[in-house]
Amino acid sequence: MIEVNVDVMLSKRKMSSGELAAKVGITPANLSILKTGKAKAIRFSTLEAICEALQCQPGDILAYKEENPNE
Repeated sequence: MIEVNVDVMLSKRKMSSGELAAKVGITPANLSILKTGKAKAIRFSTLEAICEALQCQPGDILAYKEENPNE
């Protein structure tokens, strides 16, 4: 499964979700869907805009985590 760590980067950059949404050009609701891991996909252009706004790499906000079937 893919983990989304936008909250971690927001905290490191001392930026609010609303500020990031405005800089990226997406709605706060869509950013929330992404942050909670409920998004099924993300456009590369959106990912690029998030990375530009947070001054980070895609690997700073996306990580692969093996699913544990026993959980």
